[in-house]
Amino acid sequence: MNGGTAVVRVVVADDEEMVRTALRAILDAEEGIEVVGEAATGAEAVSVVRALRPDVVLMDVRMPEIDGIRATEQILATLEDPPRIVVVTTFENDAYVYDALHAGAAGFLLKRSAAEELVQAVRLVACGDSLLYPAAVRALAGRHTRRETPAPAWVARLTGREADVLRLMAAGLTNAEIAGRLAVGPATAKTHVAAILAKTGARDRRQAVIAAYESGFITPG
Repeated sequence: MNGGTAVVRVVVADDEEMVRTALRAILDAEEGIEVVGEAATGAEAVSVVRALRPDVVLMDVRMPEIDGIRATEQILATLEDPPRIVVVTTFENDAYVYDALHAGAAGFLLKRSAAEELVQAVRLVACGDSLLYPAAVRALAGRHTRRETPAPAWVARLTGREADVLRLMAAGLTNAEIAGRLAVGPATAKTHVAAILAKTGARDRRQAVIAAYESGFITPG
């Protein structure tokens, strides 16, 4: 979180005022979370985020001027210490989630999510984790996997244990859950995850999981 503060500072970007008001009410009611700004368009979201430098942005996909994907790209490309961006989507009818994840979004949240899921999502990404729905990532990656291309070199460089860890990452398990599943210490699980990120060239778990599907290392379904 920016500035080392214990309060998670959030910007809400959505073209519907009622949605912004509802999200603000939910988050402002939580201890340690503060909505510091709102935006009604993609361009406004970029401007507000640059001015306020929040920790987390809730970014609607379909907005006027520029959509949430382009806004996400601009924010992450131009800020030295950018916020964590969660794309808010209906998912089933949204073809842009995959592009959002590739643009660098920390994950996505369904608009029908319960209030507690929203709060958990904000806290999760603020701590540096990624917000992935395994079934959704499988479906999205499956649409874009190019099966005719050979597997990238990193696949062969994975150790057997790293391969196991990557599969568990794709299933949505945290480091602590991976450690429990494999009967290893949390530090060991964290070391395996770091090695996977290095070998795949991924910035974070989200990118590593997408790479696993795109490479064919994990096949959708």
